[in-house]
Amino acid sequence: MASNVSASGKQPGSIDKLRSSSDEVLSSAKASPAFQDAEHEAKERRVAQMMADQMLMPMTVNEISVNGAKNIRRGFLDPIFAPLLSGSPNAPQNVGEVMGKLQIVSAKLSGFQILREPPEVYLSQANQADPSTSPTDINVSIGLKELPRFKLQTGTDVGNGEGSAYGSLLWRNMFGGAEMLTLNAKAGTRTRSAYSANLSAPVLSDPDKRISLEGLASAAEKPWASHEEVVKGGSLRFSWINAEKDTHSVEYFGAWRQITGLGQTASPTVRRDAGDTIKSAIKHTFYRERRDNPQLPQSGYMLRSGWELAGVGPLGGDVSFSKGEVEMSGAIPIPLPGSAERSGASIGAGLRMGMLYPLPLGFSSETNSLPSRLNDRFQLGGPTDVRGFKLGGLGPHDGQDAVGGDLFAAGSVNMLLPLPYKGPESGLRFQTFVNGGRLVALKDSSKNKAAGLQQMSARGVGNGMLSAVGDLLNGAPSMAAGIGLVYAHPVARFELNFSLPLILRRGEVGTKGLQMGVGINFL
Repeated sequence: MASNVSASGKQPGSIDKLRSSSDEVLSSAKASPAFQDAEHEAKERRVAQMMADQMLMPMTVNEISVNGAKNIRRGFLDPIFAPLLSGSPNAPQNVGEVMGKLQIVSAKLSGFQILREPPEVYLSQANQADPSTSPTDINVSIGLKELPRFKLQTGTDVGNGEGSAYGSLLWRNMFGGAEMLTLNAKAGTRTRSAYSANLSAPVLSDPDKRISLEGLASAAEKPWASHEEVVKGGSLRFSWINAEKDTHSVEYFGAWRQITGLGQTASPTVRRDAGDTIKSAIKHTFYRERRDNPQLPQSGYMLRSGWELAGVGPLGGDVSFSKGEVEMSGAIPIPLPGSAERSGASIGAGLRMGMLYPLPLGFSSETNSLPSRLNDRFQLGGPTDVRGFKLGGLGPHDGQDAVGGDLFAAGSVNMLLPLPYKGPESGLRFQTFVNGGRLVALKDSSKNKAAGLQQMSARGVGNGMLSAVGDLLNGAPSMAAGIGLVYAHPVARFELNFSLPLILRRGEVGTKGLQMGVGINFL
């Protein structure tokens, strides 16, 4: 009996079954997550390759037209747009380069702070009937919407133990080159009067480089040291932002200063420094900001430093010193159980240090140095500084007067927690903190009378500073702890704390109870 077997030795229909089985396997493979992920990645690679190919397509800029620049002069805009035009050095040659340089131009125009909103950019094909154009040429049209040239603002301030009223007038784009003229006037319970005028302008049409000229006059009470200080002077400053977005500034400052209006209980130290003095100094400041929110940091760090040199060499004046200060702070987020990725809880810490070193006046290195004056010394303590102490509450005191010091260090650790009914997106936080610091004065046993003034030899200054460093490190710092509420407003930070001084030294003044602080820079 013949068997019904094909030449391949398989039963009829087995090939169809194999095909069906392979289709099922392929269909199952396509439905698997791994296959879908691979297919998605392949599509993304194809799209990325297409975009890269498009970015490499030839493109050059033939013409740029600017609309809406009613108060901006052409000579100011030309250096900004010149790198875009074909024929200029390093002119863009493809789509990607043109787009990149247009973004740079847009960022520059926005950085001058004279526009209501970012520039609008339109691209169009150049007129090919013009024999001077090429097939790759395009025309660029940029639309600008300027801010009003004048802005008048008035208001009141409450904070740091003072209430005040202020007014300011801002004149934007004064000469058509993003110049800014700012006039300020202020009067308050402690600052009897303060006037300033500041004229600033970008350098070489670059918003990251500015030069400014400022004049000021103020009269303010210093109740922590039983006197009033009158200042009249001016400064010339050049500031710039580097590629890492750090801010630098170099400044010359000259001022006539007067300690006057002494209280009936003014101490001998305050009375000795009363009168006129002239300060002539150069200063460099550095500022790096890497926090996610400067007023309510949840992560990142900040670094600030300043160095001032007064009265040395050709600077003149009648005070001479080197004064340096550095500040650093940072925060790390705290993940809370069951909370979102950003819980709103964080731990922060801050540290400030400073030193004032007396120097000989003028060019001579052999001349004795005068001790620092009340005008120039550091003060420590207050609601935005070392909380739990009055303004100037830490450091050397002469009677009831805080007379300041030449060397200080202060630090704080705080924890911010979101309120239960507000959540992490709110600007309101609950705060617990511990902070402390030391402020000490330079002492010199080799003081000698000359021309009616106490002077210090170079060796005496050095030994006195070493002694001050020893005092700074001797024993625990003056400390306070507390709890409170923090509100971060776009303009300033507000704190209402209940503080309890833990360690005080003789003469220092703490604050037990509620303390309110308003400012933009807290320890």
